[in-house]
Amino acid sequence: MLELKNIKKAFGDCVANEDVSLTVHRATIHAIVGENGAGKSTAMKVVYGFYNPDHGEIIFDGKLVTIRNPHDAIALGIGMVHQHFMLVDNMTVAENIILGAETGSAANLDLDKANANIRKMSDDLKLNIDPNALIEGLSVGQQQRVELLKALYRDAKFLILDEPTAVLSPQEVEEFFAILRRMKDQAKTIVIITHKLDEVLAISDEVTVMRDGRTVGHVKTSETNAKDLARMIVGRDVLLRVEKTDANPSANVLEVENLVVDGRHGRAVDGVSFSVRAGEIVGIAGIEGNGQTELIEALAGLAKPRSGQISFEGRNVTDRSARELKELGIAHIPEDRHKRGLLLNSDLSENSVLGVHYRAPIAVAAGVMSSSAIEKRVGEIIEKFDVRPPNAELTAKSLSGGNQQKLIIGREFELDPTLLLVSQPTRGVDIGAIEFIHRKLIELRDKGRAVLLVSAELEEVTALADRLLVIREGKIVGEVDPKTASFEEIGLLMTGG
Repeated sequence: MLELKNIKKAFGDCVANEDVSLTVHRATIHAIVGENGAGKSTAMKVVYGFYNPDHGEIIFDGKLVTIRNPHDAIALGIGMVHQHFMLVDNMTVAENIILGAETGSAANLDLDKANANIRKMSDDLKLNIDPNALIEGLSVGQQQRVELLKALYRDAKFLILDEPTAVLSPQEVEEFFAILRRMKDQAKTIVIITHKLDEVLAISDEVTVMRDGRTVGHVKTSETNAKDLARMIVGRDVLLRVEKTDANPSANVLEVENLVVDGRHGRAVDGVSFSVRAGEIVGIAGIEGNGQTELIEALAGLAKPRSGQISFEGRNVTDRSARELKELGIAHIPEDRHKRGLLLNSDLSENSVLGVHYRAPIAVAAGVMSSSAIEKRVGEIIEKFDVRPPNAELTAKSLSGGNQQKLIIGREFELDPTLLLVSQPTRGVDIGAIEFIHRKLIELRDKGRAVLLVSAELEEVTALADRLLVIREGKIVGEVDPKTASFEEIGLLMTGG
């Protein structure tokens, strides 16, 4: 179905792809894995026409093709669903899907016909999507399905999915995989770019491994395992489990009492109470959209609670601003790195000093910052947290998602916080970086710091947490011991089963 031959793509001095060659067979699910910055997304964006290769050949459906832009790719039957959804929140499902591919005249769009076609596609694949629903009212998993429908509406027979499960709950992942298998049965060919080796082994037929912009391996999924794939990805043996000693907690650092926080669609956090002690990681497990976002934002000073109290080291900080909380020793790694974590059009140097730009040694006078202090800070973050490419002049948006995450984590860790609020720390992060981030979180705990962790990855939150709270519909519905509780037990609490 697709063959790439010796594809090269460079951005100035940065070579993203160097002689990339791979083959994807018809009506298969093909996984492409590799570290952040390995060139996976770049290679597939060449196929989709986002980038034009510097040299090399693309053979699609048995023919040598030139793909100059996404319009050419769509005409060939190639669709791409990006890691960050491209949907308009205040438009309906149908309006989003037909945007750019409208039926009827510009003055009289045939929405009825479009709705009928979309509903039929949804029913055929058992997607359960209402064409008339507003995007802003859909869960993340439902939005993912809308992106699939958008590609299929344009007659895509070859689908590229970039980190398709990054924002899905475990239950949504299972449903999503069932959809992909039905698509495969309908003779669709699917390429998945992912970091999650358990999912690669569960869903794919073949795997291509990339490292440093090159293809370094191609295997049938049935003939490999997670350990061997991890070794190919990183170039060394990787610890696939979290190693830690038992926690040694001391005094309460954070105390939350009867906290109520409103969200976009009503009460998001409903009377939550819990504490986090110095020297422990408290995890919060739950299906996304059950109040985790609003809870963390209230604790970080980004949302004002309706009622209740937040205490930090014995003082009431309920109405403190985000800056005041940071000054007190609370750091925050947000779940959405684009909206809350980075200035995408600013360079790495500027992003590295966010939150400390107004104080010494960065600030030397009112409105004046020390270039040498900024250079020192960004250099330390890049080196300690392995941000790639190691170029402080690059804009944040030019980094891969995982390297953007490492930049944010490095910036917050450099604050040496008393309390770290961290949401989805390894979303879109490769296997080597996941191991690194997990180790850093354990080191922070072992230094006597308090960590509150929210993660949609059940394996991650149970492996890292010393105590595990389960949230559903804005309420804490249980506390379990992560060392002894089964996924089934936690899942039942999460779903109300």
